[in-house]
Amino acid sequence: MLKGGEKGKPRRRLLRITLIVFGVAAVSAIGFLGVAWLMTPIPDSTQPRATAQGSVIYYRDGKTVLAKQGVNRRSVALAQIPESVRNAVIAAENRSFYEDQGVSLKGTFRAMWSTVTGQQLQGGSTITQQMVRNYYSGLSQERSVVRKLKEVMISLKVDQSKSKDWVLEQYLNTIYFGRGADGIQAAADAYFRKDVGKLTVAEGAYLAAVIQQPSRFADPRGADLEAARARWQSVLDGMVQTGALTSEQAAATTFPTLKKPRAIFAPKGQEGYMLDQVAAELKRMGYTDEAINQGGLKVVSTFDKGLMAAAQRAVTSVLPEGTSKKVRAGLAAVDPATGEVVAFYGGPSYEVNKFDNSFSAKVQAGSTFKAYTLAAALNNGFGLDTRVDGNSPLHVASDDRGIPNSGGYSYGEINLVKATQSSVNTAFVDLGQKVGLNKVVNVAEGAGIPADQLAPHRSAATLPLGVASVSAVQNASGFAAFAAGGVHRDAHVIRSVTDAKGRTTKVKVKGERAFTEQTAIDATYAMTQVVEAGTGSAARLYDRPVAGKTGTTDKSAAVWFAGFTPQMAVAVDMFRDDNKPVVVNGSAQYGGTYPAQIWRAFMTEAMSGKPVKEFAEPSNYGYSTYYDNGYRSDDDYGDGRQDLSPTPLPDGTTGEVPDPTPSPDGTGDGTGDGTGDNPGDGTGTGDGTGDGMGDGMGDGTGTGPRDQTRPPEEFSQRPPGR
Repeated sequence: MLKGGEKGKPRRRLLRITLIVFGVAAVSAIGFLGVAWLMTPIPDSTQPRATAQGSVIYYRDGKTVLAKQGVNRRSVALAQIPESVRNAVIAAENRSFYEDQGVSLKGTFRAMWSTVTGQQLQGGSTITQQMVRNYYSGLSQERSVVRKLKEVMISLKVDQSKSKDWVLEQYLNTIYFGRGADGIQAAADAYFRKDVGKLTVAEGAYLAAVIQQPSRFADPRGADLEAARARWQSVLDGMVQTGALTSEQAAATTFPTLKKPRAIFAPKGQEGYMLDQVAAELKRMGYTDEAINQGGLKVVSTFDKGLMAAAQRAVTSVLPEGTSKKVRAGLAAVDPATGEVVAFYGGPSYEVNKFDNSFSAKVQAGSTFKAYTLAAALNNGFGLDTRVDGNSPLHVASDDRGIPNSGGYSYGEINLVKATQSSVNTAFVDLGQKVGLNKVVNVAEGAGIPADQLAPHRSAATLPLGVASVSAVQNASGFAAFAAGGVHRDAHVIRSVTDAKGRTTKVKVKGERAFTEQTAIDATYAMTQVVEAGTGSAARLYDRPVAGKTGTTDKSAAVWFAGFTPQMAVAVDMFRDDNKPVVVNGSAQYGGTYPAQIWRAFMTEAMSGKPVKEFAEPSNYGYSTYYDNGYRSDDDYGDGRQDLSPTPLPDGTTGEVPDPTPSPDGTGDGTGDGTGDNPGDGTGTGDGTGDGMGDGMGDGTGTGPRDQTRPPEEFSQRPPGR
């Protein structure tokens, strides 16, 4: 039988063992935590999305938003966030925030136990812990004890090294609020269409309530709405408990009215075309996709919202209903003083076709290219009074087939004004041979036409006739050089870029001289005659001078009008992807028909209210007398009208011809024999009427063959595949 003292020995031994075990465990735990503490530094990088800010694209006024790209976050300083909003978040998420050490041991152990036992991970994290988890790199959202322990260690260190205000600022800019809004500023806009600084107590309390269940409370209905109201009320109650509100203030606060969620942004109409061009230019400037979508850029584009709408109206209002969807139109407007693309028409809708008609589509320039040939001649010592061969056909060494004028008409020796006004093919081929095709190419390149687009045609006799393909933007930019006195500035679509730190880069394109100022003045004069009394009369603006050039390729596969005032250059083209003739209302089109009308419709709006500026006087007018040789236009009327001069007709007789320019109401003196949709169809002598350009009516006299059904305007050779 054991004595009492002996009975107690096993118990004391067990107690000692237990104490030793617990002691070892405690020391081990302390050692483990010590090692973990030493081996868990504050990460030196943040999670990419934590600080990512989406970019905002503006119209040229820098105020009207075109679109928002990437992450919807705009970081703000804590001082910009109302105190009531901060207090609401603290009441909802961590009432001891300003007193604790950055962690909640009770909540942390509860979460770790839930993870170990396989239960759903529970909450209990402090604001500091949530910020650490969402802000720093190396901390995933996976449920693991190791991840939770790292979070605790980093949170403790952050609490020691950073101020509470810094932690709260990062938290409010990092946390997700639903409705695609990251951070408090984006949330204020998403839920209430407000800047964060204007949030009321009720609105701030709602955003604090959303943090717990952002998906459920983003747009609550039924039971979810009741749950949102209850959560909102609990936030107010918490604010009372923390002393942020009095009971009376809380009782007087009413549930806020939520704005409807915005639809997920999907570019429509012209928006997608604009955004594609802005993104492309940003990349050319060196910005990556990450910078564009997460860098918080403020990008001011060159696009004028009103003029973008005017461009669309010009195309859709002029082209008749029933126009084939295979017929495409492009329009581009460039400011000659800056090179900025202020407006363009990309197509009916980005949703229908993402390939735009003005930047991406390139078609043969047709006779609009004659403007560059004219400039090359004037820039190399030729004058407007230079005489060139307007007879048809014209044989050159590099083309033994002979290059014809439209209908085979011959003009004889004519000056450069007449050649431009009537768009005489052989005259410009002859001029190209005289001045040298290499010089024509040099001027075109100087005016912004890319060398690789000109390269296949550098030695072609038909180069002056526009066999090279260009886009509407490129042609508008080229014609802008004439308006700018011979100085070309590359077309661009961005005015400025401001980064997340407020540093602004303004885009200013340096002008490069493409040809002399006198060349620009003289060429402009010749092109004013195209509009005043030549092939482009449908583009005439009756309150100000206009210069321009029509263009139609072989079989009307592409038709153009490119022109300018001193303040703006605009190019309009129409084409089909399959290279078939551009036919509208059963008629093949020419540069002086719908393209010129679209140009005029746009410029009527664009120039409304703008001061009238005159072009400079040319060095000479090209004529020794008022009338010059040549009896009819070779380009783009489509109605058989004759020119100003009482010159020989094909049979050698002479007919006095009234001024063919239509008056503002669409009526006026015109010419044509017979009656029909195309004035001039038929033979004979007498009064002619018809549905031509401006519905011109008038008396035409003369004898001889008068079948003037409109033939194709110009001869051009389409390269394989165009």
